[in-house]
Amino acid sequence: MGQQPVAIDPAGTDLPGEAARLRAIGPAALVELPGGIRAWSVGGHDLLKRLLADDRVSKDPRQHWPAWRNGEHHDSWLQSWVGVTNMFTAYGTDHRRLRKLVAPAFTGRRTEAMAPRVERITKELLAGLEAAPAGEPVDLISSYALPLPMRMICELFGIPEESREEVGAVIDEVMDTSATPEQASATAAKIATVLGELIALKRREPGDDMTSVLVSTRDDDGSRLEERELLDTLLLVIGAGYETTVNLIGNAVHALLTHPEQRALLASGQAGWDDVIEETLRWAPSIANLPLRYAVEDIPLPDGAVIRQGDPILAAYAGAGRDPERHGPDADSFELSRADREHLAFGHGVHYCLGAPLARMEARTALPALFDRFPRLELAVPASDLQPTGSFIGNGLQSLPVLLDGR
Repeated sequence: MGQQPVAIDPAGTDLPGEAARLRAIGPAALVELPGGIRAWSVGGHDLLKRLLADDRVSKDPRQHWPAWRNGEHHDSWLQSWVGVTNMFTAYGTDHRRLRKLVAPAFTGRRTEAMAPRVERITKELLAGLEAAPAGEPVDLISSYALPLPMRMICELFGIPEESREEVGAVIDEVMDTSATPEQASATAAKIATVLGELIALKRREPGDDMTSVLVSTRDDDGSRLEERELLDTLLLVIGAGYETTVNLIGNAVHALLTHPEQRALLASGQAGWDDVIEETLRWAPSIANLPLRYAVEDIPLPDGAVIRQGDPILAAYAGAGRDPERHGPDADSFELSRADREHLAFGHGVHYCLGAPLARMEARTALPALFDRFPRLELAVPASDLQPTGSFIGNGLQSLPVLLDGR
């Protein structure tokens, strides 16, 4: 009450530090996002978990964000986040309809069937790493953490090899939260072109891929994805299907290389790879802050503040993951023996990430294979030299230079 909004760093230069400063204000703090957008950043674990499952919180700006309905912010960096029409920005029955049409892409059976392919790609990538000149640094992001999930999601959705680099580039642009209105509009136009071409291809030449399924599938009542819903759904599932896994793999490797005592627990069998994956998701979730949700009605907070009807809400997963109210005074520490690693990295409630099993499976394959092949793996530069991706949304590294066989 009466708190002045804290300006969020668009470049995400210090995501953990910023999250801690906001948590010191309270489980929810007023912030100002790029473009002068004011919102409530919710970084208290318990409060965020409750709000993610609360029917009084919507993701549909067309219904529940007055500023958006009034035409504000449509030309900002937000247009590819909240200006889309897919299950990410849907509420109630619309969300259930859209999620039902997309869910077949990520069933347990389909994920399990992809495991052998994940293993083959992992082996190919490791062979490529072995072919690198001895003693020279290798960037694990571009050579390993990125190509594995990128190839998997492109195969799942039938994206031709010649189009994959372009698809990856335009999704990287969406993550740029410092984009000017002109850049944001250019990105939106590229998305429409690139994904429109993919849809047209699958209409001409349908295959055994999920884009073809989404183009042709109908719900029980005969409804199907409308053209805009189809394009925006592809943007969501392709982007979320690889970008977050890149960060998960990269952050896990970074955590182990900078915490030798935790790596020793892993090597001795006192901790397992599932421990690594879940602690990484808590300590450094792939998405630090996810825009936006909106209060459908006034929501009183435990500290006496009130999120007013129509107020935007930013889900601060990086803050919640290190909340000492949930994880104790050592919440900032990467600890594989931690008894309680509950996290919200994949969301909670009706918007829980459909691709979570695929992301975990890819990480569970890639991480042990990497450390088994290169047991002397270490950073090639001081940890302080590593640079974040440059977004307050994505939580990862631009590059991760390593020496495969140590020094």
